[in-house]
Amino acid sequence: MNWNTDAELFEIIRSELYTAVIGDIMDKLGLLHQFLPAQIQPLAQNMRVAGRAMPVLEADVPLSTGHPGNNPILKKSFGLMLEALDDLKKDEVYICGGGSPNYALWGELMSTRAMQLGAAGAVLDGYSRDTSGILELGFPTFSYGSYAKDQAPRGKVIDYRVPIEIRGVMVNPGDIVVGDMDGVCIVPQDWEVEIFSLAIEKARGEKLVQVKIREGMSATEAFEKYGIM
Repeated sequence: MNWNTDAELFEIIRSELYTAVIGDIMDKLGLLHQFLPAQIQPLAQNMRVAGRAMPVLEADVPLSTGHPGNNPILKKSFGLMLEALDDLKKDEVYICGGGSPNYALWGELMSTRAMQLGAAGAVLDGYSRDTSGILELGFPTFSYGSYAKDQAPRGKVIDYRVPIEIRGVMVNPGDIVVGDMDGVCIVPQDWEVEIFSLAIEKARGEKLVQVKIREGMSATEAFEKYGIM
């Protein structure tokens, strides 16, 4: 193991690893369904995220119909969204799913609060808004893209720090979320030591193979010798 703390691991991920190499390792270990939908992309190509998942469960609640229901949480403008936001810890990722991707789940003020708390980023199975403000802050935000439609009259956060499912991918509290311009993957907490140890080994091996190819080695020879391509 090349790290002793989460902070050391996340620094290694940001400096040496990327979703492709992590995904390759998970594929070899039989974890074939760990990538979130391809529509979830960074607002800026240079944005990267690495942190522990703080899953947030959203639900469509069209209360504009005039029927407030019996659940007191649903009478609040955003449900438990503000409580979930304020509960973020250092190096955690606010990762939200469960509702229809028809409105924004994240914005500039949420980014400002998350940064104050030391959070690592936000990953959304839906849209984000206040894009210029988020880009100015530089807070790592991964979503379907920019869309100003507000969640308040359309959806509510109904729970947080609970397992959620995003398009067949289970996200549990404490799993590691890694995102870059190639997408977002979820590393199960129970597998993290094996996955990241192998990913670090592979990433460093790829650099060696790249040097050999530049020196004239063929792709076939490189794969036969190093098993990496």
